[in-house]
Amino acid sequence: MTSASGPMFLHPDRNLAMELVRATEAAAIRSFPFVGRGDKNGADGAAVDAMRAFLNTVDFSGTIVIGEGEKDNAPMLFNGEVVGTGDGPACDIAVDPIDGTSLTSAGRQNAISVIAASDRGTMLDASSVFYMDKLVAGPEGVGILDIRQSIAENIRALAAAKGKPVGEMVVAVLDRPRHEGIIQEIRDAGAGTRLLLDGDVAGGINAAREEARIDMCIGIGGSPEGIVTACAIKALGGFIQGRLAPKDDAEAQAGVDAGLKMDHVYEASELVNSDNTFFVATGVTDGALVGGVRRKGPIIRTDSIIMRGKSGTIRRVQADYLAERWA
Repeated sequence: MTSASGPMFLHPDRNLAMELVRATEAAAIRSFPFVGRGDKNGADGAAVDAMRAFLNTVDFSGTIVIGEGEKDNAPMLFNGEVVGTGDGPACDIAVDPIDGTSLTSAGRQNAISVIAASDRGTMLDASSVFYMDKLVAGPEGVGILDIRQSIAENIRALAAAKGKPVGEMVVAVLDRPRHEGIIQEIRDAGAGTRLLLDGDVAGGINAAREEARIDMCIGIGGSPEGIVTACAIKALGGFIQGRLAPKDDAEAQAGVDAGLKMDHVYEASELVNSDNTFFVATGVTDGALVGGVRRKGPIIRTDSIIMRGKSGTIRRVQADYLAERWA
C-alpha cells in the first residue's frame, strides 16, 4: 500500500494465525510417518517441504528471521528467505518445522511444529550466536525474577509470588551435561526438576501456562527457540529473559559484528519488539502443550494451539483431514 507520504505497511491481523496453522498442521502430518522410525533427517525434510508449500499460499510477505538454514544447512526456509504471496502484511517469521526431530525419530513426547510471526523488523536476529541462556516463567515472575540472580533466589522469589512451598516448585531444564551444576542447584534449593530430552520451546511455554505443572524453565538452549518462545510469552503475559551464550571467542565476535550484545540481558521487549505477535504450534507427538497427530481410520487428526500477543488470546484448534488426500 502507498500514501501521499510514502509506503504503508499493513500489520499482521487476527486472520493470519488461522492461515499459519495450516502450515504447521501440514508439517506435522507429513512428519507423522517418521515417528519412531529413527530417521530424524527424513522427518525434518518432510516437514520443511510441507511447511514451505503452505506458507507460500498465505497472503502476506513473510521474511524468515529464524529459519532452518542456520541450524541444519537446509536449502529451504533459510534466514532471509521471503515466503507468502507478497500480498498483505509484512512480517518477521520464525519457523521450526519440527522442534524436536530427535524426539520424533525416537517416538518420544513433546515434538511440535512451530511458526511465530510479528511486525516486520521487530524480531531479534540472533542467528550468529546459536545458544542462549534463558529464564522463563508465568505472569507471577514479572518484576521479581532476574537471570542475574542465583537459581535459589529466583526459585524462592517465584514460590513466594505463587504462594506455594519451595518444595512444590518444579523447574524444567534440558537434560544436558552442561546443566549438571544447574540441576544440582535446583535440587539443593529444595525444588524438583523436570528434565527435558529436547524441545525447550514447549518447556518454556508450559512454564508460563497456568494449568501446567512446570513453574519455571531455565538453562542454555537455542537462541532461535528463545525468540520463538518470546512470541508466545507475549500472549501469556509471562516472563522471559535471555543472555547469549557463544560457544567460543569466534562466535562471540561474530555476534558483536552482527550488532548483538554479549553479557547483556535481553528482556522480552528486546527479543521481540512488538506486542502484535503470533505463535502457532501443532503437535507431532503427544505432549503437555498439544496432542500429537492421530490416524483414525480414514481421518488424520491434528491438535494445535494459537496465541496472539496483542489480544492475549489463546485458541485450541483440532482439525480432521481425509487421509486419502495426504497419500
